[in-house]
Amino acid sequence: MRGFLWRHVTAPALVPAAHPRVGEAVQAVYAAGTVEPLVMVPVAARAAGHLVALKVDEGAHVRAGQLLAQLDDSDLRAAVAQLQARRQLAQQTYDRTATLMKQGWVTRSSMDQAASDLKAAAAAEQQARAQVRFMALTAPTSGTVVRRDGEIGQFIPTSQPVFFLAQDGGLRVTAEVDEEDIPLVRKGQTVLIRADAFPDRVLQGRVLEVTPKGDDIARSYRVRIALPQDTPLMIGMTADTNILIRKVEDALLIPADAVVGARSGWWGAWRSATSSSASRGQTKCRC
Repeated sequence: MRGFLWRHVTAPALVPAAHPRVGEAVQAVYAAGTVEPLVMVPVAARAAGHLVALKVDEGAHVRAGQLLAQLDDSDLRAAVAQLQARRQLAQQTYDRTATLMKQGWVTRSSMDQAASDLKAAAAAEQQARAQVRFMALTAPTSGTVVRRDGEIGQFIPTSQPVFFLAQDGGLRVTAEVDEEDIPLVRKGQTVLIRADAFPDRVLQGRVLEVTPKGDDIARSYRVRIALPQDTPLMIGMTADTNILIRKVEDALLIPADAVVGARSGWWGAWRSATSSSASRGQTKCRC
């Protein structure tokens, strides 16, 4: 009995065998990201008022200058009519004073006062008309409405965005890269992108920019990645990105889980070029 126990305890552990192969290997930095437009433009109210009309909804493509929504401007239009009448009266007074001055019936000071009154009335009318224009929300650029925050009858405060436009020009992925890996990332590097919405497709992008200041709480840096124009990805989708750092031809490849002590970013970052997931692939043996 003792001999059986001794042999059982001291017997070597069985481990699965890994079969290396020769192929292409790449060193890549993995990061999770979100799809967003290259330029997102908020459309906010420049004057407070109740929303009385919505001309477009989410998903609509709009052109620059197109009317998107209308705030209640009835009080302002009444003020414009009143100021217009005041400006017209000031104009008549000015014209009459000018005629009398030519005939020598009024002094120069009376003429100057009439001119000042006309200028003030015209300025007040112009300002009121500008306020009316502020009540119309128009598209500052061409693009697609990706979000609308307002319903008819709702009071919209000044500077509160009602629409968000994705400007025409393409999409990008904004990813958060760990601070340990960010020294390897450079503008122009190729990026392999995979999204759960399209599990059988691996898209190719490139690094647009790396923010110079990181998040000291998350200990990460924001990296923006350009997507191809024909990308099927949509705004708001999450994506797995692998930023290609280095490529090696005819490398000795073994499964990543066969390497004891493999680390992400060095050992675990060497993946097969055809791998579509950062959690599976091949590791380059550095023995």
